[in-house]
Amino acid sequence: MDTGSHLLFGVTLAGLACLEPVVSQDPNLTHAILAGTLIGSHAPDFDTIARIKGYTNYLRVHRGITHSLPAFFIWPIVLSLPLAAIFGVWDHFFSLYMWTLFAVVFHVFLDLFNVYGVQCLRPFSSKWHHLDTLCLYEPFLFVLHTFGVLIWIFVWHGSGGLHIGEMFALIYVATFFYIAIRSEQRKRFVKLVKKELNLEDGICHLIPSLSWFRWQFVIESDSRFYLGEIRDGSVVTEVEYSKIDYNQEQSHPIVQATLATDGVRAFLHFAQRIHVCWTEKTDGYEVQWRDVRFWHQRKLPFGVNVHLDRDMNVVSDTLGWDKKAWDPPYV
Repeated sequence: MDTGSHLLFGVTLAGLACLEPVVSQDPNLTHAILAGTLIGSHAPDFDTIARIKGYTNYLRVHRGITHSLPAFFIWPIVLSLPLAAIFGVWDHFFSLYMWTLFAVVFHVFLDLFNVYGVQCLRPFSSKWHHLDTLCLYEPFLFVLHTFGVLIWIFVWHGSGGLHIGEMFALIYVATFFYIAIRSEQRKRFVKLVKKELNLEDGICHLIPSLSWFRWQFVIESDSRFYLGEIRDGSVVTEVEYSKIDYNQEQSHPIVQATLATDGVRAFLHFAQRIHVCWTEKTDGYEVQWRDVRFWHQRKLPFGVNVHLDRDMNVVSDTLGWDKKAWDPPYV
């Protein structure tokens, strides 16, 4: 999810920790856990430092090793040791470690429900896992947790910690209930899309939007990709792409000439539903690789453009998004 939401959940996890009497009664431990959950809720995204070497390197790294199984346990150790020393809470190190662990795991858990996905089973598997259920920013969850934080600050500040913990326990019950509802909604819509397009064996990806009543979909048959929207329960197909064209284009010498570029290798490492095409220019050729899962206004905004000269030598390659940050899809 977005950085703001992750940090907000870090604060509310600290509130949830007040269910432990020792946490609510010891201000030093409360502050240590707040620091641990706040930093831990964002720690997996410290891989953004990879942007220093460019977007291509970032795409290879993001939501990979920092979101993996070993990272679940490494991040809490790295964070808890200095925090225990700073706040002098060595006697409660296990509690500090566990709540920091919860923050890290909850971060990856939420990212798993996003369309972009995570490589959360590394080092055992480099497969991308995504449950296509939650938008990058979920207004309901953000408002719900913000409301809890405001009550904590302005109503229960300095009062009984157990009441704070109980309040956040209810908020987290509502959070998981909301995710369950969205998951069930997604399953129902996948069945609806397959039924409407008569593609029961097709592979279907849904992309949630900020609205509960509008989803984008991409469904793959043996020969085509179908892109469309679900609007208030109605399935509307907007664009089709032929997979036969993709198979032919992929073996074309012009397309083959781009496979060694850094941008295309990084793209193929991440992309799952691929469409490629090329056009002739006055000074050479342009090859466009696109991930069909991510589309907006009948266009495919995510991919890599490779420019070749007349001798099919690579002149440049550009990897990234061709859309404004506030335009969908939000992944």
